[in-house]
Amino acid sequence: MTDFRIETKCIQSGYEPGNGEPRVLPIYQSTTFRYTSSEQMGRLFDLEESGYFYTRLQNPTNDAVAAKICDLEGGAAAMLTSSGQAASFYSIMNLAQAGDHIICSSALYGGTYNLYAHTLKKMGVEATFVDPDCTEEELNNAFRENTKAVFGETIANPALVVLDLEKFAAAAHKHGVPFIVDNTFATPINCRPIEWGADIVIHSTTKYMDGHASCVGGAIVDSGNFDWEAHKEKFPGLTTPDETYHGIVYTQKFGKLAYITKATAQLMRDLGSIQSPQNAFLLNLGLETLHLRMARHCENALAVAEYLKNHEKVAWVSCPSMPGDKYYDLAQKYMPGGSCGVITFGLKGGRAAAVEMMDKLKLVAIVTHVADARSCVLHPASHTHRQMNEQELMEAGVQPDLIRFSVGIENINDIIADVRQALL
Repeated sequence: MTDFRIETKCIQSGYEPGNGEPRVLPIYQSTTFRYTSSEQMGRLFDLEESGYFYTRLQNPTNDAVAAKICDLEGGAAAMLTSSGQAASFYSIMNLAQAGDHIICSSALYGGTYNLYAHTLKKMGVEATFVDPDCTEEELNNAFRENTKAVFGETIANPALVVLDLEKFAAAAHKHGVPFIVDNTFATPINCRPIEWGADIVIHSTTKYMDGHASCVGGAIVDSGNFDWEAHKEKFPGLTTPDETYHGIVYTQKFGKLAYITKATAQLMRDLGSIQSPQNAFLLNLGLETLHLRMARHCENALAVAEYLKNHEKVAWVSCPSMPGDKYYDLAQKYMPGGSCGVITFGLKGGRAAAVEMMDKLKLVAIVTHVADARSCVLHPASHTHRQMNEQELMEAGVQPDLIRFSVGIENINDIIADVRQALL
């Protein structure tokens, strides 16, 4: 559906019913699929034929939703995972193995930081974290001979750092590795990282894409642009025979589909972090209104940020779409239509005042979640980033007094009225 605008793709992409078939994407709630020929089943297992035989690997509902997200991001192929964390893990482990190295922006979601800094380290993959605002020279100095990928978030959670996508993409490509971007907060409605040089885009679909806090999920989109064969010595998993599939070489057999095919055939086969068809169905419903909701989220977030900026008890406010914000210029470059519905702020009374204010909120809830239709707040230093030490918190842009405010799509006057009474 490349000829349609993104609003239309939100509704129409991924699934096209035939004559007399269901208008709404069906839920293929089945673990298995029947065949009458043992030979055909064998061809499916050998990747010699495309089809469905076990939902852990592929399912028609999941594939339709993945195809929609792929179309929204402008990619070549995509897959769903059981969570955003699984997408973060698979995106790296599809390329790296023990003894390898990755480079990450230090401004990351706490769970992603822990995954890359600690869990992957136990598996033999080391991560170097760089300041997202580093110079090109500093970024280039972080590369090693065994570096396999560069990773960052379009808009960091919760620091709201807007990553200079072109700078990071240029450095990655200069050193012959792909640039992986988590585009969860911006969504393809506000930013399409592939157009700015990203090679692989991931999402926690649990957030804005679902939009209703109803289902956990993730997605990985491959642009199809990175030339694995040109750097074949770096990526033997893609460019040399896979003996578990009778010597298939993914790049030779699947071309632009090599990365996603390998992630499905190897990682999903062995680790099994599949999204359920029921969750994929719910995700698809969320995607149909993504373009409408993101506009309201951004509008409401900017209004709340402007209110807080002028409040006597507020020490600081961060909103990339607000003029004067540190990342305003980058936000205007990469997402001129709006950034996201998340803002952060601190109170003059510090951490104690933040906790008191949050406890007084009535409409706005204190929850672990972020980026859905309902307004909510969180104190990251006490919650999502609790496992990080003080130095790690500061490197990630998480001040002790930082309140993350995920502004929902309720009436803006009601949201501000709740904030006003909580600040009394």
